[in-house]
Amino acid sequence: MTSSPAATGSQLASRFGLSDRVFVGPRARRLAETLETGLEAVEAAIAAELGSADPLVDAMSRYLYEAGGKRVRPMLVLLTAELGDGMTDAVRDAAVALELMHIGSLYHDDVMDGADRRRGVPAAHKVWDNSTAILAGDLLLARASRVMGRHGADAVDLQSETFERLVMGQLHETVGPAEGDDPIDFYIQVLADKTGSLIAAAAQAGAHFSGATRDHREALKVYGEKVGVAFQLADDVIDLSASPGDTGKVPGTDLRAGVVTMPYLLLQASTDPRDRDLTRRIDEGVERIREGADPAILDAELAELRDHAVTARTHELAMSWTNEAVDALSDLPRGTVREALTRFARQLADRSS
Repeated sequence: MTSSPAATGSQLASRFGLSDRVFVGPRARRLAETLETGLEAVEAAIAAELGSADPLVDAMSRYLYEAGGKRVRPMLVLLTAELGDGMTDAVRDAAVALELMHIGSLYHDDVMDGADRRRGVPAAHKVWDNSTAILAGDLLLARASRVMGRHGADAVDLQSETFERLVMGQLHETVGPAEGDDPIDFYIQVLADKTGSLIAAAAQAGAHFSGATRDHREALKVYGEKVGVAFQLADDVIDLSASPGDTGKVPGTDLRAGVVTMPYLLLQASTDPRDRDLTRRIDEGVERIREGADPAILDAELAELRDHAVTARTHELAMSWTNEAVDALSDLPRGTVREALTRFARQLADRSS
């Protein structure tokens, strides 16, 4: 693997999702050019932070970074910074640190979920082992803390509070709902903690470290969390897709591993005998896979779930959370930033359509 950023210029625009669906019109395209320049600086800084004189540490740290990714969180940091003074050193470092946190959490997630692949390549724990992958994730999280620590107590508080929510979300997902908890409400809270908190931190950070007003920061916090929930609900639909595109996952990866998703929870809540039968068959298949059976034994059931009304309902929920996110932007000034944030949210949630 190389140590240099993987894309520049127009290639970078494609990689980060800066498409015509987000940046429409001459003023918005000028904004996109500004963000591209900023993202190049962020990308170079991430590469520098991941470097190590130790060959093993260097390879492990860079593994998922160099496998790709949209860099959604850095893009949000830079976009919301345009509500203030634009990219400052602190804005750049916040973008770097939050992406390092995100990548570090992926190493941990893949171990806990038993995932085989990530971003089109074997998961890190398949290349090394579980312990090594966990330590690689820890290393990235430590480096994120070091980067944020350069900018004072506010930066440290944002990073630590976000990390705490990431851990709480993973913990609750692992333990599951307690007796009396509504499984669907519990799942939404897990999504808000595991995914929404980091996207909310990115949206806030750009505004905060560029000097935007506190009202803008609060609106962006709500926006980011709701976008994060919508993003993950859309992923639940994509997980069942027969054509998962650039996810790098086998269709139904999460459910085959016993990781609950919204379509499954909606199916489980149904009183229809046919839905109960499908739930039973999925549960039995997951148990057999845990005992060593070929994951393909669930192909028929997952195809049935993919075409079920509960999956369409999950997409509707993703769009509903997106609409709430867009509504949270009403206090922001009208203009290219607000328009781009609106289009960005809709594009993320509509990936499953």
